[in-house]
Amino acid sequence: MPTHLILGTAGHIDHGKTALVRALTGTDTDRLPEEKKRGITIDLGFAELKLGEYSLGIVDVPGHERFVRNMLAGATGIDIALFVIAADDSVKPQTREHLEILRLLNLSSGVIALTKCDVAETEWIDLVEAEVRELVQDSFLADAPIVRTSALSGMGIENLKEQLLQSIKANVEVGKSRTSGPFRMAVDGTFSLPGHGTIARGSVLRGVLQVGDELHVYPSDRVARVRSLQTHGRDVTQIERGQRAAVNLAGITHEEIFRGSELASPNLLRPSRLLGVEVAPIAVERNSLKHRKRIRVHLGTTEVIGRLLLRESDPILPPQRRVAQLLLERPVTTAWGQPFVIRSESPVKTIGGGRVLAPEIWKFRRNRSEDWNQLENLCQDDVFMRAAAAVYFFRWQSWLAKDLNRAAGVNEIEKVRDQLLNDPKLLECFEVSPTRQVEVHHRQFEQLGQDIVKALAKLHDEHPRNLDFPQNQLEEKLRFLGDRATAKAVLARLAETDMICVNARGVALPDRGPKLSAKEAQLLEELTQQYRDAGFRPPSMNEIQNQASHNRQSVPQLIKLAEAQGNLIRLNDALLLHTEAEQKVRSQLNHRFGDGTGFTVSGLREELDISRKYAVPICEYLDRIEFTRRDGDVRVIIDREKNTKL
Repeated sequence: MPTHLILGTAGHIDHGKTALVRALTGTDTDRLPEEKKRGITIDLGFAELKLGEYSLGIVDVPGHERFVRNMLAGATGIDIALFVIAADDSVKPQTREHLEILRLLNLSSGVIALTKCDVAETEWIDLVEAEVRELVQDSFLADAPIVRTSALSGMGIENLKEQLLQSIKANVEVGKSRTSGPFRMAVDGTFSLPGHGTIARGSVLRGVLQVGDELHVYPSDRVARVRSLQTHGRDVTQIERGQRAAVNLAGITHEEIFRGSELASPNLLRPSRLLGVEVAPIAVERNSLKHRKRIRVHLGTTEVIGRLLLRESDPILPPQRRVAQLLLERPVTTAWGQPFVIRSESPVKTIGGGRVLAPEIWKFRRNRSEDWNQLENLCQDDVFMRAAAAVYFFRWQSWLAKDLNRAAGVNEIEKVRDQLLNDPKLLECFEVSPTRQVEVHHRQFEQLGQDIVKALAKLHDEHPRNLDFPQNQLEEKLRFLGDRATAKAVLARLAETDMICVNARGVALPDRGPKLSAKEAQLLEELTQQYRDAGFRPPSMNEIQNQASHNRQSVPQLIKLAEAQGNLIRLNDALLLHTEAEQKVRSQLNHRFGDGTGFTVSGLREELDISRKYAVPICEYLDRIEFTRRDGDVRVIIDREKNTKL
């Protein structure tokens, strides 16, 4: 089986890239009528070249500055570059820009071809070669061979093939990791054929795909099935990393997939408008990358307008590299380490680039040091450090070992996941249910705890008469946790650490209590005494508010406070009993009906010497707390010993 690789051409317009590909492969990659008419490449062209045990899918890209966006789409996934300079024209603007783009795409291997050597003098070619060497001296092509060629005469073509082969053997990694793992392919073109339906083409970035497999089409996240596969016009049953492919899809229309879409294994990618990145400006035509600068971002085969968000106000100057955030106008799908190129909005030119660190992220505050520090950790060579940072950016989402590959470039995913789980200082694990556990980075738990404490402190300040607050008042703060079960588990863990207090009534801070004025404290004592004196015949809320001597508007909150303090017990919306009265009710009923004889509402009225106005709410309350069980009109005490409070 051959090893499949992608070779991409690069160079200035009319420097002979397409003619050189034709001389190497016998294929004319200019397929559009306008390309034939004008003699220039406008869109991407494709050919195949076999070199020993390697099969190269060649992507021939446009050289004209107006079509650099097409060039960038074609450059996605290339393993080796064929850098083309015409011997009779030497280095030109797009020569320099294409070199910067190749550098930004993190290529490690390439060969330089001097074309049209049959129409230039030897002395001139020597000068051109010297200029080229100076141009590439600080790039991955610094030691690349320079081959003098002529597509018309065939001069140097065989030598170029040999140099490409040697460069591949010396520089291109071809391990199993290229074809292992989930499938990804950035779409650089689509079309529809009668009887076949939707066909997407592109360079396979990773993994293996077979006929019949199910795929997700991103960023729309539509599901499609592979009907058939082709590579360079041949029907195949399987494609893999390094191949050019045409994928015939069922279940999706031609209008629903386009250049910039991506085909991937199910549930692999997550579209996001905000990315964490490492970014640097290029040194050509001294420029800088500024905070909130509006830019064109080229990721894979997509182009999207975005803004660069920096932590510092100072712009990034060459040769600096910094972590930053990219805020995009529409969602894209990426993975850790994926390169991108930045071009200015107007005039359009390449100004920088970098690599994705966090494929899915939230907008950082400049003073939130931990967020920025964890983004820095994703730059590290240490795989475990990157994996831990990835878990930090998962926040409270459920995650699996396979997610570490997308989020941190981890290949030994099970081994690294076990390391993470076995580090007691790194993860907080929550038993949300008997079948589900949430594993979250310890710093995320700490930050959430601090945020909840701040939120409760604000509630205490705004409602100084409250002893605690219903949990639903924190729901907005905890909504991102996904469900109430997780929120409940988090609050319980925070209570274990004494950061907050949680009880049946609600949530509060342990060191905060009601703050009452002297008059409010006096009124609270008066209200409580009124309920104590009322016994089994408590006043309604309206009655007790009308009887208040002062601060009538405070009465509802003070009654809630007395209830939270355990001095009053609520029967219904209008009536409350003093705790002493409630205990007397149960004690008296236990003594009178604890033998199982049961009682009716009328029986309760007689026993307590109260009217139906009070008897019905008391009976309903006793049912609610499971002191009694109702059977028709009769209520029976459920468990005398359990419910006795003397």
